[in-house]
Amino acid sequence: MKDKTSINRKSNTGAIERETKVHDKEGDIMAIASRDVISIPPSKSIKDTAKVMMEHEFRRLPITDPGSGKVLGIVTVMDILDFFGGGSKFNIIEKKYEDNFLAAINEPVREIMTRDVVSLSNKASIAETIETMLSNQLGAIPLVDGDEKLVGIVTERDIALSLAGIASKETVQDYMSAKVFTTTPGTPLEGACKIMVRNGLRRIPIVGGEADISKAAKKLLGIVTSTDIIRFLNAKELFDNLNSNLATDVLKTVISEIMVKEPVTIPPTMTIGELCELFAEKNIGGVPVVKDDKIMGIITERDILRAVKRY
Repeated sequence: MKDKTSINRKSNTGAIERETKVHDKEGDIMAIASRDVISIPPSKSIKDTAKVMMEHEFRRLPITDPGSGKVLGIVTVMDILDFFGGGSKFNIIEKKYEDNFLAAINEPVREIMTRDVVSLSNKASIAETIETMLSNQLGAIPLVDGDEKLVGIVTERDIALSLAGIASKETVQDYMSAKVFTTTPGTPLEGACKIMVRNGLRRIPIVGGEADISKAAKKLLGIVTSTDIIRFLNAKELFDNLNSNLATDVLKTVISEIMVKEPVTIPPTMTIGELCELFAEKNIGGVPVVKDDKIMGIITERDILRAVKRY
C-alpha cells in the first residue's frame, strides 16, 4: 500500500459552478491546465522524489505544505541532474557527505528545490501564461487559488499541443535553434550533466562515428535527455550493484550506455502542426532537425510556444 502521507494529490476535476461575480471566474488557462496535481512534501528524500517522477513520467513536481496545500517550491529533473554532478547542488554530495552518494540521495528534497517559485492565479489567461513562461524560461507554472493553494499546473506541452493548430503551417526551420550543444559517446555522465545544467538543456544529441572530425561533429548517433539520466540513476540495478558509496563511481558511466540510439529526427521543412502530432504520438518534447544525415538544429516545445505567441 502506498504511503498516502508522502504524496499530496489535489484533485479538482468536477465541474466548476458558474458564479455571477466576474472576480470568481477562472481564467482560460484552466481549460488547458492539469487539475489533478501530484505534489510532494519538502521532507521527501531526493531518491524517492526521483522515483515519483519516473513512476508518473513527470519532469517536475511542486513541493507543498502538507497542511495548507500552499506551494513552497518546485523540483525538476534539471535540479536532480545538478545534484548528481551537473552544478552547484552537487556540493551536497561532495562536501556535506564527503562524496557519499548513498547518504546524499536520502537528503530531503527541500535541499535542492527551487524556492522562489513563479506561479500564476487560476484566473490567469493563456496569453499571460505564455508570456510568463517565455520571459522566465519556465517549462511549467503552478496555478493557485485566492488562498494560494495549489489547484493546477500547466506545462509548455499543454499549451503547445492545445494551440498548435494556430501555427500549424509554420515550418520547423523558422523556429528551431540552429546552435546545438552536442557531446560524444565517450563523455562521462558527469560531463554530460554539466553541459546540460550549465546551458539549461533538457536533451543533448550524441555525435561522432566519423574519422573526419568535421563530419563527426555533425553525424547523429543518439540522444540523451534529462529524464533518461534520472531513469538510469533511479534504476534498481544501479543502487544494488554499487561497490562503494562514491558518487564518482556512478558519474564515470559513459553516456553511450544511457543514450537512446536511432533517435527520432525531423527535416527542417516539417510543419509545426506535423511536429506537434509527432510530439504527442512519441511522447517527446524535443527533436534534432536533420538534413542529409547532418544536424541542422534542434526544436522543442518552448520553440512551439514562441510560434504560438505570434498569433
